[in-house]
Amino acid sequence: MNISCIAVEDEPPALEKLVRFIRDTSWLELRATFSKSMDAMAYLNENEVDLMFLDIQMPTMTGLQMLDTLQRKPQVIITTAYTEYALKGYEYGIVDYLLKPYSFERFLQAVQKVKTDAQPNVANSSNAFIFVKTDYRIVRVDYDDILYIEGMRDYRCIVLSTGKILTSTTFSELEAALPRCLFARIHKSYMVSLQQIKLIEHHRIYMQDKVLPIGETYRQEFYQNINNTK
Repeated sequence: MNISCIAVEDEPPALEKLVRFIRDTSWLELRATFSKSMDAMAYLNENEVDLMFLDIQMPTMTGLQMLDTLQRKPQVIITTAYTEYALKGYEYGIVDYLLKPYSFERFLQAVQKVKTDAQPNVANSSNAFIFVKTDYRIVRVDYDDILYIEGMRDYRCIVLSTGKILTSTTFSELEAALPRCLFARIHKSYMVSLQQIKLIEHHRIYMQDKVLPIGETYRQEFYQNINNTK
């Protein structure tokens, strides 16, 4: 399923980078780009899109003023160099907040939320599995079997209830493939199955006989994620 999007950004280098990231993501469909909020508003009044990438500091009308004015809002990912707008942005129900300069990995984390929201409930799907490459084989891994995933230099170790699988698949690729309602990145070296968590205490996750740390970088998003699953 493709996600249609527009980009609203008045700085040419920032727009060029954003467009490159969008085009490098096969399931994102870029419909238009704008350097002025007013032009983007006129477009949205006549056209529907799934997602808008929106800078805050814009000429004539800021990104937040634009959100105040729009009657039909797509999902929004804010892109800005100013951290002080983060909390304000979330008051508008934005999907995510990309602080410039952001990496492609961080971009993927943000847009994956939109893709997950657009998909049917995978928890009830008969296709509740992924395929991962290990050595010269491709192995089917059921969601229910995954306990957590640990980074090991050039490899990721998928720890299952029945054993372990070592794969060169990156964390970014795993985050894009696994549903956000069931899995969460908690640390630069760990991703966990939310279904396997027994207890969370002092920013540590207890699951069976393993205790995993919740990294400071991932805390806010992780706690928002589990609050949204209630």
